Amino acid sequence: MNPFSKTIVGFLFILFFISCNTSNTTSVKQDDQLPHQLVKKLTNIIVVDIFTPPVATRIYANTSLAMYEAIRFQKEGSKSITAKLKGFDPMPVPEAGKEYNFSIAAIQSFFETAKKVTFSAPEITKYQDSMIAVYSAGLDEAVVQQSIAFGQQVADVIGKRLGKDNYKETRGFDRFEVKTNDDTRWVPTLPDYADGLEPHWSKMLTMAIDSSSQVQANPYPAYSKDENSDYYKELKEVYDISKNRSEEQTDITLFWDDNPFVSQHKGHVMFQDKKMTPPGHWMAITQKAAKVKNLDAVASANAYAQTAVSMYDAFISCWYVKYSTVRIRPQTAIQRLIEPTWTSFIQTPPFPEYTSGHSTVSSTAAEVLTSIFGDNFAFTDSSELEFNLPVRSFKSFREAALEASVSRVYGGIHYRSGCESGNKQGKELAKIILTKLGE
Repeated sequence: MNPFSKTIVGFLFILFFISCNTSNTTSVKQDDQLPHQLVKKLTNIIVVDIFTPPVATRIYANTSLAMYEAIRFQKEGSKSITAKLKGFDPMPVPEAGKEYNFSIAAIQSFFETAKKVTFSAPEITKYQDSMIAVYSAGLDEAVVQQSIAFGQQVADVIGKRLGKDNYKETRGFDRFEVKTNDDTRWVPTLPDYADGLEPHWSKMLTMAIDSSSQVQANPYPAYSKDENSDYYKELKEVYDISKNRSEEQTDITLFWDDNPFVSQHKGHVMFQDKKMTPPGHWMAITQKAAKVKNLDAVASANAYAQTAVSMYDAFISCWYVKYSTVRIRPQTAIQRLIEPTWTSFIQTPPFPEYTSGHSTVSSTAAEVLTSIFGDNFAFTDSSELEFNLPVRSFKSFREAALEASVSRVYGGIHYRSGCESGNKQGKELAKIILTKLGE
């Protein structure tokens, strides 16, 4: 071989060596990013399909558990989460002597579960197949099929619980009865005067807490027309903020609005703006924290699962309080007592005021994330950029939760007591849930 040929061969060998190393690095990076890819794809589907916040938590909780229970065998010693929760049969375990790719198993279990709880099965299947093809490259076909089969077994266990969590039953229950002869109670509000949203959600099968009524909320100021009453002072605070809302308060309100279905009316034409739900926003925060900490795939999947489970139970608990108290919204009371044409800055949602759902679920999620990543975990939340909102930075998850909570007062849809009680309710729920998950 002449010197020139030797040079070419040497150069090609170096290129091959670099290519192999780059390929291995990319493979590891893709593997660690897998949970984030799956959850982000699901969030996009939830936005398009327009699921309500309570229903979104059911979707996130079950898919995240399916993902974790399949991928956890990638890291020795990772314990089952569903074994600590209510209503789940024992999860399958890999067969001795068989080889698996647990990333493929997680893709299969995640998306097969997603198909059961969303409306976008064709799109999901196409994405699922493409991802399995990527992770199957270079693998023996027997390993691929064993991995898919294992993921399906996990999805089947999740699916069995989905069939008995009371979701289908609550679809057929009676609509919420509105009583217009009681000034203290919630009534539908403009622009759509929609029926009460998910009035029977408290009957859903909880995962970590004993029941929807396990955590009670604080008493709140009773409705009163007396301008010196605690209630009227709360109402007047909401009204006064609406007339003097600062630029910062406006930014906070819009950042945490997270209304998945905002009705816009122009003449006889109605259209909708679609955004993330509050649970979707906290799943995005979970992603941010996991990436900052460079968590591996199993640890990220665990963080998603714990956060999603906590929010699922938080909404069930919150909705129990809402439809037990049926507290009037500020918009109705302000129109009646202060200004007949007043409307809230962000759209008033179609369900009772007390307690604040965003406050409850944000507080619960923040406590769970604090338990995973530590207190004073500073982060920048850029999840709203795709909805044309700027980033916001926080010193901790708890600080973010408090801001999410007070945003509802700034937006005119909650009284301060509804938010503060929601914060307290969320913390109490998180304590119970974390104890359960730590067993």
